[in-house]
Amino acid sequence: MRVGEDNWRRRLAGRCQFLAEVDGNVAGTVGGIASDDGNAALISMWVAPSVRGRGLGGMLVQAVVDWARDEGYPAVRLWFAEGNVAAERLYLRCGFVRTGATQPIVPDQPRMEFEMERIL
Repeated sequence: MRVGEDNWRRRLAGRCQFLAEVDGNVAGTVGGIASDDGNAALISMWVAPSVRGRGLGGMLVQAVVDWARDEGYPAVRLWFAEGNVAAERLYLRCGFVRTGATQPIVPDQPRMEFEMERIL
């Protein structure tokens, strides 16, 4: 489901942002926000290529899961891009499953993204 600008602005005002550091440098980040359906959403996941494979991604995902649980959300949902096998593997390792929902990454374009969910 696409979210309009006003809705994104409202959601981002309550955003929770986590950073991972390696040797004093930002090496990864992820955000957690409330969704309109009463769940939490994991957004803006990024880990620097030079430190991938060291467990930072899993720690960042877990930070959002812990935040969502502490805030009382029943689930965390996210979207990942078609072809991003590494991201899907990470999310599967962290207990997420595909919901079956898909949408184009950009309207009127063929490349899709897939929704995943972890029940808390």
